[in-house]
Amino acid sequence: MLPLLTAQQIREADAYTIAHEPISSVDLMERASKAFVSWFVNHFPDKHEAISVYCGTGNNGGDGLAIARLLFEHDYRRINVKIARYSTRSTADFDINLQRLQAMQIPLIELSESETSPQENADILIDALLGSGLNKPLDGSFKALVDHLNSLSKCVVAVDVPTGFYTDGVVELEGGALKSNLVITFQQPKINFLLPESGAYVDCWEAVNIGLDTKFIRSLQSPYQMVEDKDIQSILKPRTRFSHKGTFGHALIIAGQAKTMGAALLSSSACVYAGAGLTTACVPEAGLTALNSYQAEVMAIVRNEYQLPDLELEKLKAIAIGPGLGTGDDALALLQHVITDYQKPLVIDADGLNLLAGNTILLNQLPAKSIITPHMKEFDRLFGNHTSWWQRLQTMRQKASELDIYIVLKNSYTITGTPEGQLYFNSSSNAAMAVGGMGDVLTGIITALLAQGYSPLEACLAGVYLHGRAGDELALPDKLNVVLPGQVAARVPATIAKLMQK
Repeated sequence: MLPLLTAQQIREADAYTIAHEPISSVDLMERASKAFVSWFVNHFPDKHEAISVYCGTGNNGGDGLAIARLLFEHDYRRINVKIARYSTRSTADFDINLQRLQAMQIPLIELSESETSPQENADILIDALLGSGLNKPLDGSFKALVDHLNSLSKCVVAVDVPTGFYTDGVVELEGGALKSNLVITFQQPKINFLLPESGAYVDCWEAVNIGLDTKFIRSLQSPYQMVEDKDIQSILKPRTRFSHKGTFGHALIIAGQAKTMGAALLSSSACVYAGAGLTTACVPEAGLTALNSYQAEVMAIVRNEYQLPDLELEKLKAIAIGPGLGTGDDALALLQHVITDYQKPLVIDADGLNLLAGNTILLNQLPAKSIITPHMKEFDRLFGNHTSWWQRLQTMRQKASELDIYIVLKNSYTITGTPEGQLYFNSSSNAAMAVGGMGDVLTGIITALLAQGYSPLEACLAGVYLHGRAGDELALPDKLNVVLPGQVAARVPATIAKLMQK
C-alpha cells in the first residue's frame, strides 16, 4: 500500500529525511527539482517552446527557481521567471536558489503587490507560487494573479500542488485555484487529488519519487492508503489442479424486476466471470427467459411478490442483494429475511441501499463485516447530506466502525472504508467506464470473491481493483471513449490471469 499523507505529515517526512539521511533542506529541494525536471523534459521535449516560471517567495517558489535553472541547463533557452513579491518574507532556501539563478542568463522580473496582470506570451506556465502549506482561501494579490493566469488558457504545469488548492481537508472553493493541466507532485499523490473536487483544478497528476524516508512515512500510520498492483497480486489465490466447483463456493444474487432485469443479468454474469463455483440469481419469473438467454451458466430461483422464496441460506457462501430489486414491500420483506437469517457478511447495493436508507433499524442489524457499495447519492441517503467529499471520508470512517461493515464508496478512485478506520483508494479505472450498470458488475465481482473464501477486506480491495483494471485493459490501449459493463465482466478472467503471471 502507498501511504497518503496530510500536509502536516509531509512536512514531518521532509524534516525526518533532512535530519536522518542526512541531507540539507536546500539539497533536498534540489533533488525534488531534478525529479520534476526529469519528468518534464520527457513529456515536453520541444526546447523551443516559451516557458514562464511563476514563483512565490516560500519553498515552493524555491523549487520553481531551481526548476528554471535546471531546465536552462537542459537547453530550454526560452525561459523567464516571474517572482510574486507579495510579501517581504522569503525562506532561506528560496534565497539560495535566487542567488544561483541570478548567476545565469535567465530573464527574471519581480511583481509588486499592484502587479497582478503581467503580460504573458509563453506557451507553458510552471506554477510554483504557493505549495502545500496553504491553510486559507486565496485572497488579495495572489487571488488576482491566479484569476489573471486562469483567464489566459495556457498550459499550466504545477509544482507539487496547484496554487490555492488544499492537499487535504475540505476544499475551499471560495478563493479558487490555478487550474492545472498537469501536476508533478512529490513522493506520492496528495489526498485531495483523489477526490472529485480536484477535477475543476487538476486535469492529471504524476507523482515523482524524491527520496523521502519510506520507513518513516509508513511509521506515521496514515489511515489513507492507495492500493497498488502488488497489493492485489498478494491477495489473489491460484487455483490448484484438483479444485472443483464446490471449492469456489455458491453465490446468490438477489436482483431484478421485470423492468430492471439488466442489473440482475450484469451482476450475476460478473459473479460467474469472477470465479464463483456456482452462481444462482433470484429473479422474478418474468426475467427467467432473459437470464437463460444472457448467461446459461447462472442458475435461477424464481420469486414472486406474494411469498418469500426458499433460498436455502445455509448452503450459500455469499449473497448480494439489491441491483434492480425495487423498493416495494416484497423487496423489503426479502431484505429483512436475508439480514435476519443469514449470519455471514452480505453485499448490498442499489435498491438494497435505498431500502436501508428508509429503515435505519435494518441498517444497524447488518451482519458483521457486511459490504455496502453506494455511489455518492446513495451514501448521502444513508448517512445524511454532505457538502464536501472530505466530510464523506470522515463519515465513512465513523460509520464503518460503528456498524462493523465495509463501505465501498464508488467514484473515479473508489474508496473502501473499513471497521478499523482505514480508507483505501483504488488506483485502477478510467472515464470510459462511466456507464450505467458498471456498479452491478462490481457487485457481482465482490460477491464472487467472497464465495471463493476471500475475506471481506480482500474481496473489496481485489474486487474494486479488478473491476477497474479490466476496464483499463479494454479502454486504454485503443483510447476508447466508452466500454460497456458486460465487456468488463467478461474481461475479468484475463485480468486476473495477467496479474497472477507477474
